[in-house]
Amino acid sequence: MPNAAKKPVAPRVNFVACDDRNLSVHLADGRQLLLPLEWYPRLKHGSPAERNNWRLIGNGEGVHWPDLDEDLSVDGFIAGRKSGESPEMFRFWLENKNRGRLVTIADFLKHRGKVRRRKSA
Repeated sequence: MPNAAKKPVAPRVNFVACDDRNLSVHLADGRQLLLPLEWYPRLKHGSPAERNNWRLIGNGEGVHWPDLDEDLSVDGFIAGRKSGESPEMFRFWLENKNRGRLVTIADFLKHRGKVRRRKSA
């Protein structure tokens, strides 16, 4: 009887660490990825404490930084994908972060709707 084809195991994150320049992602299969913080503006603009306050999501399929409202996936890390956040959303987030407010995408969409209504009036 031929060997049954083994289903590939999806890569999982075990641990992440950030310094002022890089995000280091340690995978369960032993690989380590070193990614520039320039690719992830929220992490780059976070304090060391904010960058190092993270938790795994989806059994290691991604990482969540609650203080920065940032979620990144292991697939994105492996593919070398940079943040897909729009410059407009990032500016809104950073302005509010600098005022001590953590905002969500819902806050941004509400804000953007107000701005667009003002421009069309």
